[in-house]
Amino acid sequence: MATASTIALAAFAVAALLNRHLSKKAERDNPPTGRFVQVGDVRLHYIERGTGDAVVLLHGNGSMVQDFESSGLVDLAAKEFRVIAFDRPGFGHSDRPRGRLWTPNAQADLIARALAKLGISKAIVLGHSWGASVGTAMGIKHPALVRALVLASGYYYPSLRSDAVASLAPALPLVGDIISHTVLPLVVRAIWPMALRKAFGPQPVPENFSAFPKEMALRPSQLRASAEEAAMMVPDAFTMRGQYADLKMPVVIVAGDQDQLIDVEAQSARLHSAVPHSSLHRIRENGHMIQQTATDRVMSAIREAASGSASRAAAE
Repeated sequence: MATASTIALAAFAVAALLNRHLSKKAERDNPPTGRFVQVGDVRLHYIERGTGDAVVLLHGNGSMVQDFESSGLVDLAAKEFRVIAFDRPGFGHSDRPRGRLWTPNAQADLIARALAKLGISKAIVLGHSWGASVGTAMGIKHPALVRALVLASGYYYPSLRSDAVASLAPALPLVGDIISHTVLPLVVRAIWPMALRKAFGPQPVPENFSAFPKEMALRPSQLRASAEEAAMMVPDAFTMRGQYADLKMPVVIVAGDQDQLIDVEAQSARLHSAVPHSSLHRIRENGHMIQQTATDRVMSAIREAASGSASRAAAE
């Protein structure tokens, strides 16, 4: 028994050292490409392109600004707008201080303060997946700031989710730290190809996505942040589910009609019914990662939001 315990502890130690080495290497190989804004005790990394009316991009869980960059959406939108894409707290090169819950509401307040520091008093906000929850919270809590919302592949109403259950242990204090620094990076690295197929399906993973820094996403700190956000999905949706009618700005909802991660009818279509002035675009033969596989359609949604022409009709 003692020998088995010793071997197990040694294996954990080796895994922790390996993951630390890979994490440091990932950060050396992928230095910040943008700027930083200090908001209280949080240093947020962001990229900025273009001029004109402000468009703010908020990525999904486990991701970072390179998602929007590799898709081409940043460059496309920058031809018409001033584009600001944030690494949300704990992702990419942004801080995620411990000792608080980084709920959509907490992140909405943080992004609002960051935008004020950047001199932005009005913005179109696009959120993808978990970022859509942050965008929605911004629209509810900071309506004077949010000119319009584009909500892509979002999760808005509580439902049973196996990923939320699986993330409970990695999200716990101490236990989560041990898991995130030892076995979790190895497990996620092993299932990465399968996870991408599910996220992008039925479309193939685009060649451009090779520019996404996978090793940054596999750092223990980012995996820990991702687990926390997955564990918060259901309770946050439960809290916010009755507030969507408070969104008074134009709301453009976009989703792939074959999303394998989020039920479009139970989420995006239901939100469309709850927000009378919203428009809903189901993108045919697309899955969760529509910013990557249907970039032009997402860009069209930004233009629609900017024009204020979001309508009741559900577009196909």
